[in-house]
Amino acid sequence: MSWLGNKRENRGLGTAKAKGLSAVSPRPVQEDREPQAAPLSKKDEVREIRLYQVKKRIHHLLLERLDLSALEELEESVRAREIRQALAVLMEEEEEPLNLVEKTRLNRELEFEILGLGPLEPLLADPTISDILVNRHNQVYVERHGRLELADIRFQDSEHLLKIINKIVSNVGRRIDESIPMVDARLPDGSRVNAIIPPLALDGPILCIRRFSVQRPTLEDLIEKGSLTAQIGEVLKAVSVAKLNVLISGGTGAGKTTLLNILSGFIPANERIITVEDSAELQLQQEHVCRLETRPPNVEGKGEITARDLVRNCLRMRPDRIVVGEVRGPEVIDMLQAMNTGHEGSMTTVHANTSRDALLRLETMISLSGITIQERAMRQMVSSSINVVVQLVRHSDGCRRMVSFSEITGMESGMISMQDIFVFERHGMNLEGMITGRYVATGVRPRFADRCRLFGAPLMDGIFKPPSRDLD
Repeated sequence: MSWLGNKRENRGLGTAKAKGLSAVSPRPVQEDREPQAAPLSKKDEVREIRLYQVKKRIHHLLLERLDLSALEELEESVRAREIRQALAVLMEEEEEPLNLVEKTRLNRELEFEILGLGPLEPLLADPTISDILVNRHNQVYVERHGRLELADIRFQDSEHLLKIINKIVSNVGRRIDESIPMVDARLPDGSRVNAIIPPLALDGPILCIRRFSVQRPTLEDLIEKGSLTAQIGEVLKAVSVAKLNVLISGGTGAGKTTLLNILSGFIPANERIITVEDSAELQLQQEHVCRLETRPPNVEGKGEITARDLVRNCLRMRPDRIVVGEVRGPEVIDMLQAMNTGHEGSMTTVHANTSRDALLRLETMISLSGITIQERAMRQMVSSSINVVVQLVRHSDGCRRMVSFSEITGMESGMISMQDIFVFERHGMNLEGMITGRYVATGVRPRFADRCRLFGAPLMDGIFKPPSRDLD
């Protein structure tokens, strides 16, 4: 049960000279075998080779006849029409005998190669897919509703996959080669891309795409899917309106960015928001938003702009709130100082398995930043800066859930004190493999409740009342 709708926007032509060709071969996914690309029969292999040669020939003829660089200046619909018309002419001129099914397939795959991202296009058009994981050119996995399955597409070879990767990263002004064998990028719809190539990737290029919904999920969507309750939703909304500093914690794919987007949607329209990200993923809907993105070093190792540089700079941009997509390093110090010096209501995410681990991660990042600071002073900085920690988990049934909502209350005996306000009580698993449980209030009335009332977002005391045990 995914948090993400994963609808796709149309994407542009990209790099016109990318000439890689696809070889899409349907094959069933078998759950009782070792996951790998199914081998083709001798007859199918001969057919695939023949179709590949035809496709390669038509592709080269198309590149010779059309000025694709000029077409890039046209509107996308006009560009697509011109290319489709040229393909139709070339298909009729082709001497190799082709049946209707083969012509239809070649037309589709050539359009994918020139107008999009080759074999990835059918997956990008599927709204049920949240992750695309290319382990090598002939092994591609996708995640649907939180579960992995083998996809029925393949690239022709590693070179073809590398050309698609180059097409993606060049569209955002980045590069990937042996000198820079790892890169983060994004697609036009906001989907996050990570690629790594040889010599670091031993079996050929590896590509990972984290899909994002064009239509941003709402708080009501999360409630409907059981990711949290309506009562918790009311508290989250009040927390955002009351300008409390929020830390969202969770593992990979737990839905941290999704929840961050939703919480930021409750920020009043008259407040100025500055976002800082490694790869732009946030989809804030307010008008008064300034988006900043880090820059990797160039080939000479110069020109890098880090998240810490951007956090420091945004303090000079008169922000009301600072939203850091994810804290990973030294920028945590500047972010905490900003939260504690007049930029209330700031938000960020961190990778951690529990809310307590999230605080330890912040302490570790401070320690590794190169700044000498006493342990007690470090914990005092964290406790006085963060008000709320929201812990998310992606469970084995594929559902992303909020498993704890905690308030930081200060320091006690040299440790950061924290109290749970809501928790998810896991009861077990049903016959369909779905996790059963319920959200419960711990009975603790948070200290921030009075602040929420002052900001016009009062919370009824009944929200924090624990459930009767007779209901168990």
